[in-house]
Amino acid sequence: MSNLIHVTSSPHVREKIDTGKIMLLVIISLLPATFTGIMNFGLRALIIIILSVASAVLSEWVYEKILHMESTISDLSAVVTGLLLALNLSSTVPFFIPVLGSVFAIIVVKMLFGGLGQNFMNPALAARCFLLISFTQPMTSFTYDGVTGATPLAVLKSGQSVNVLKMFLGNEPGTIGETSVVALLIGAAILLMTGVINLRIPAAYIITFAIFAGLFGGHGFDPNFIAAEICGGGLILGAFFMATDYVTSPITTSGQIIYGILLGVLTGIFRIFGSSAEGVSYAIIFSNILVPLIERITVPKAFGIPRRKPEEGVEK
Repeated sequence: MSNLIHVTSSPHVREKIDTGKIMLLVIISLLPATFTGIMNFGLRALIIIILSVASAVLSEWVYEKILHMESTISDLSAVVTGLLLALNLSSTVPFFIPVLGSVFAIIVVKMLFGGLGQNFMNPALAARCFLLISFTQPMTSFTYDGVTGATPLAVLKSGQSVNVLKMFLGNEPGTIGETSVVALLIGAAILLMTGVINLRIPAAYIITFAIFAGLFGGHGFDPNFIAAEICGGGLILGAFFMATDYVTSPITTSGQIIYGILLGVLTGIFRIFGSSAEGVSYAIIFSNILVPLIERITVPKAFGIPRRKPEEGVEK
């Protein structure tokens, strides 16, 4: 009786790849940015990554152990959450911050809502926003090559010029995983080539933001300004690795495009009209909340079902 086949109603989706394999591919795709971050920011970056990942996995294991639930740490989703959180942190934060952030991401944002597939927002970004609100000073302090300084976007927002090539290569202050655009694009290429993600959300996001920055950024469509805005502030990290999260992004084709456009507009509003030079994390979190509405209005009509006709006696 233990080998009974579970029969469910159609439609059935048949796919060889499972959650664990998808998460493993995401981890592999994040390795270029991870290694670059460790090379740029040193041993502290490595310790923060280890603490964040270990705390995420341990939090999920302990929670499921206490509630006598089947362990799910083998699906590697907790590893991805911990790694993404670490890559969104400064290498100078106190060591308790990645631990606290991972516990918040796994317990509060993920497990209390039912675990993987039930969370309504990206756990890593929700934790980062929680940490930004709770520990603003250490979360916004950045050091590169032994020198503490502002991020390129903060410099750009103050009206000064920045070196886009350094931003592209990663030789600038910032969080552990956001600085090297070339490393992130290598990882994004892995996700695209393996079919883990498609270009709809990232392309809609980046193009919309570029247009918004050109229209309202005060520099017109200056290529240097737009390139700097795209290369900075974790936009590439967010567009390819967090906005495309299966659980918190739309599944409909038109919904994904709308979602990407919304992300671009919100990021532009937060960066250009807000007091902060960043904005990616909050844009993704707000858009995550709107995903059910986006899917509701973009779900395709089933073939063969006619449009509802107005009732008799009611004016059209």
